[in-house]
Amino acid sequence: MTTTLDGKVALVTGGARGIGAGIALRLAQDGADVAVTYRQSADRAAAVVRQIQALGRRAVAVQADSADPDAVRHAVDRTAIVLGRLDILVNNAAVFLVGAVDELGTDELEQTIAVNVRGPYVAAQAAARHLGDGGRIISIGSNVGERAVFPGLALYSMSKTALAGLTRGLARELGPRGITVNLVNPGPTDTDTNPADGPNAQAIAGFTALGRYARPADIAATVAHLAGPDAAYVTGAVINVDGGFTS
Repeated sequence: MTTTLDGKVALVTGGARGIGAGIALRLAQDGADVAVTYRQSADRAAAVVRQIQALGRRAVAVQADSADPDAVRHAVDRTAIVLGRLDILVNNAAVFLVGAVDELGTDELEQTIAVNVRGPYVAAQAAARHLGDGGRIISIGSNVGERAVFPGLALYSMSKTALAGLTRGLARELGPRGITVNLVNPGPTDTDTNPADGPNAQAIAGFTALGRYARPADIAATVAHLAGPDAAYVTGAVINVDGGFTS
């Protein structure tokens, strides 16, 4: 088993399902102890924890609504307390609210900004107090942050584009402390909320150069690289793992 992250501790927000679960498991496979947050999917979070423990790693699930700044801070601090430290933060939790600009109201706007923008900022702010030299902050954006090919994506696209600015700003601010900050933009990925055999999947896959959906493991592989020692000189980067969607 690869152990490039042996002795490291990671927190993956929204790590109970989909891409987040894939990332949590890959980091554990690479040697890290892992905490995951979840909002409602307690059973799924517990299943991810069991899978991580079966790999011989420590794991903990923390209930936290990423729209609640206090809950986000608590999740970061609890990870450091329970697992002894924090080396890697993966900002993965997000909401996907779509609709025409004249149909989405203030509630949808505030929820999207709270979870997709404020949540990662607060998590990074809290994590920065724990991270040392070699620390990593990796946020999960979206291909539609760079190319919104369907109508109804303006709000979500805006929120994910904000992560690029956060990434570059934090990279400058935290770089002198040896902490790297990067953004991964997945393309269409086969999850329970966006299945590769869904009603619009063929059209969506057609926008990629490879003509297919990614697996969560494809996204997780890039995150694991950025979390590891071989990416020590990569910071402030926006990496598209989208099968050529934005080509």
